[in-house]
Amino acid sequence: MTTLSVDPKANGAKAAAPGKTRAETALARFHEEDRLGEGLDANILAGLWPFMRPHAKWLVLSLVLLLLGSGLAVLQPWLMGRTFDAFEHPDAARTLMQMGALILVLKLVEQSIAFPQVYLMQLAGARASGDLRAHVFRFLHTRKLGFFDRTPVGRLVTRVTNDVDAINEMFASGTLNAIGDLVRLVLIIVVMLRRDWQLALITFVAVPPVALGVMWTRRRIRDAFREIRVKTARMNAYLNEQISGMAVVQAYAREEQSALEFDDINEAYRQANNRSIVFDAALDAAIELVQSLCIAAVLWYAGVRSLSDRVSFGTLVTFVAYIEMFFIPIRDLSARMTQLQSALAGAERIFQLLDNKDEDAPVPAAAAEGQAEKKDAGFGAKDAEGDPEPRASTSLAFELDHVDFEYKPGVPILRDVSIHAGKGEKIALVGATGAGKTTVASLLLRLYEAKQGSVRVFGRDVRNAPRDELRKSFAVVPQEVFLFPGTIASNIAAGDVEVDRARVVRALERIGALDLFERREGGLEAKVEERGSNFSAGERQLIAFARALYRDPPILVLDEATANIDSDTEARLQKAVWAAMQGRTALIIAHRLSTIRAVDRIVVFHKGRVVEQGSHETLLAQGGAYARLYQLQFSRTEAHAAE
Repeated sequence: MTTLSVDPKANGAKAAAPGKTRAETALARFHEEDRLGEGLDANILAGLWPFMRPHAKWLVLSLVLLLLGSGLAVLQPWLMGRTFDAFEHPDAARTLMQMGALILVLKLVEQSIAFPQVYLMQLAGARASGDLRAHVFRFLHTRKLGFFDRTPVGRLVTRVTNDVDAINEMFASGTLNAIGDLVRLVLIIVVMLRRDWQLALITFVAVPPVALGVMWTRRRIRDAFREIRVKTARMNAYLNEQISGMAVVQAYAREEQSALEFDDINEAYRQANNRSIVFDAALDAAIELVQSLCIAAVLWYAGVRSLSDRVSFGTLVTFVAYIEMFFIPIRDLSARMTQLQSALAGAERIFQLLDNKDEDAPVPAAAAEGQAEKKDAGFGAKDAEGDPEPRASTSLAFELDHVDFEYKPGVPILRDVSIHAGKGEKIALVGATGAGKTTVASLLLRLYEAKQGSVRVFGRDVRNAPRDELRKSFAVVPQEVFLFPGTIASNIAAGDVEVDRARVVRALERIGALDLFERREGGLEAKVEERGSNFSAGERQLIAFARALYRDPPILVLDEATANIDSDTEARLQKAVWAAMQGRTALIIAHRLSTIRAVDRIVVFHKGRVVEQGSHETLLAQGGAYARLYQLQFSRTEAHAAE
């Protein structure tokens, strides 16, 4: 994870770039989003349709109820006007009772369909949002590790949480009810024109300026919500860094500086939200003002007309009610447009993520069909005639053939590396930190892909192999063990939906750690907290070894696997580890040369190149790079022992 500079001058206000705060200067390079294009709302909504399609029946039923409710709502002011006009007739009381009863029935029907309409709308939205969130989560699992190396975690968390929530809120807040609002507006216009076209035209004069105001505000609200998404992602990324690095923050007394940086980020987030609130509030106030002016204008014009042409009281009541009803949908449209812009901004970010092409793709379909029949026989199986695949050697477990690799363009990590390991052979990689040892294991697992050269496992090029099938051939015991929340047994059986307890017990017995974990409260069902924080480093390492033996793969990768284990635990573990490697290929990445004396072959790396290969005794006799490394470590060990 990228860390921030602890130099106060580097983070101070004076060092900040013009127009940027301390935190923005420090974090912009890591957390700033790419500037999004304008995009078409229709295209974004079309992108959401595949997630809505399975739940379209609930959405359609909700919209039908919505249209029915809109029609009933528009009918009521018209009936009220008829009721007041009836006072001029002899049977006014009877008409009043009939109209009152009819309006009551319509109101009850309107309210009775409101609940299922809202429920079905939110049901469709919640299910579609759930599908979208699951899709984004699965999508992240298909990206190459290089994608995560250059993408802040907070940004990805924001996509799965905040951005999907914004889309769900579009349904929960009734944003799609804007369709009903538009239908209501059309019906109101028709009824008003039929009732009194002159009064109706006075009302409609206000529509163009309101429409222009809505269009002007729409663009600015959209930009404001885009900015909110950027600030949210930056805040999440910064929080993730600070919480993950809390030990360093506290050890270097950096709390106050971190708080200042967070204040800058939080202030930027607040200002972005404030801009959206200002635009929303201004539009709402403007619509309220126009509504009041329209009512006043209608009453004034009715008074002027009454001097020559009488306007009935029922007509005035109808128009006042319709004017209020006319501007309610417009006001609601502005509020729903605000929510829609938030949802579109979130969807835009999500689709930008989903457009990423850096996919850790499975084998192409054509190759997959040819390999499907061999899947049951295991990775690297022979073809139907019993011959190995072209250009493959079935005697080799893995092979790197003139491989070049770089994490960043122009910064080579591996240079013309060629290594091969026969089945059952134990290979150790040694060298200084950063020499490229761990990168070799990453290429074998196809976590990254070679820039040049070929990487083959059991004779098959990893680029033409099903990803899952390839990785089932490996078990990796890393230096930093990651444990998932759950139990000891579920962590050892990582990857299995159902835990095979007998296999868990056998794996722990083989490393001599069964009694250690059975003594804990709960035994093998003891709870594992987040990241295994309730276990020591040595215990986590033992679980990782048991996890590898539980999987029982043909190739075992040990990446500094005993670095975090104390001497007593290592002594108990070494014998079991060597026994576990019998009958399988092992790739051992080690700094402690005392742990690799008995391997079949040692490969020495220096600045990304293989400089020596051979057994422990042969390399010592050569007096080269390995002999110097060994002598250096041996001298340090003697010095520590003397102390």
